[in-house]
Amino acid sequence: MNVAIIGAGFIATKMARTIAALDETESYAIASRNIDKARAFADKFGVQKAYGSYDEMLSDDAIDLVYVALPHSHHHEWTIKALQAGKHVLCEKPLAVNAAQAQEMISLAESKNLLLAEAIWTRYLPSAKIISDIISSGEIGEPLTISANVGDCNFTNERLTNPKLAGGCLLDLTVYALNFSAMIFGNKVKRIAASMIPTSTGVDGQNNILLEYAGGKMANIFATIYTVTDRSGFVYGREGFIQAHDIFNPEKITLCGVNGYKHYVKREISVPAQITGFEYELLACRKAIADGKTECPEMPHAESLAIMRQADEIRKQFGIVYPFER
Repeated sequence: MNVAIIGAGFIATKMARTIAALDETESYAIASRNIDKARAFADKFGVQKAYGSYDEMLSDDAIDLVYVALPHSHHHEWTIKALQAGKHVLCEKPLAVNAAQAQEMISLAESKNLLLAEAIWTRYLPSAKIISDIISSGEIGEPLTISANVGDCNFTNERLTNPKLAGGCLLDLTVYALNFSAMIFGNKVKRIAASMIPTSTGVDGQNNILLEYAGGKMANIFATIYTVTDRSGFVYGREGFIQAHDIFNPEKITLCGVNGYKHYVKREISVPAQITGFEYELLACRKAIADGKTECPEMPHAESLAIMRQADEIRKQFGIVYPFER
């Protein structure tokens, strides 16, 4: 599968390393608005072709899958253009800036019978199935409460603070916790209560969100661009709980039982060795394309839309509207 990357930033370098290490994928093309940057990227990661124009790269008929690795504000535009050019697309998370954009992207992909997948890697990782299997086994009883945090000290990064780039904690970090919660509780959210502390540019620098689900279930999540946190995710049931050590990419899963008001470790589960973790979404895309699907079962379009609608409601409560949405 010939993979082409739009954007030559940090996340693109991680994907390029992954593509090069997989037998099933070829590092075919990289596009940057700076041809020198594209050529340097190609030389460093063994990419066959370098383009100084996104549009020029999209006209290359040899491309099988386009990976959109641009700031959030550009996901919609370049995913639409890639789909219009007849290319399958793996778009970085979040799929779009709002649900309306996401719906337009999904509708176009489905009308053209092209794959559109959201690159929220946590959905594709083996750890997602490990957690799901534990819950299905009944070992912790019915899951009732979730607690999750995501913190990364990135407050000097313009991509995270510039409203014109859809910056802020919500779309960059909080979405991981929203996805973690949705993987366990689903998306029948009855109520959201959200608060945030803004940066000097007006986007959310840190936030705290309470989600109430059908059946009396609840999730409490927080995220921040000011400090590094342990990024733990907990799923609590009547008979025990699960701890995911780093919901970005769990290093291990701890299963705990309860004895009265105390808990004890029943076992720790290691996750498989990986290249970067991105390989799972690439392989899922490859299989979906081979199967003629327009979505990956690991992250269906309905899930992407549900998370975007949650983010829209949270941002409404924050009072944040990005300049290009006005």
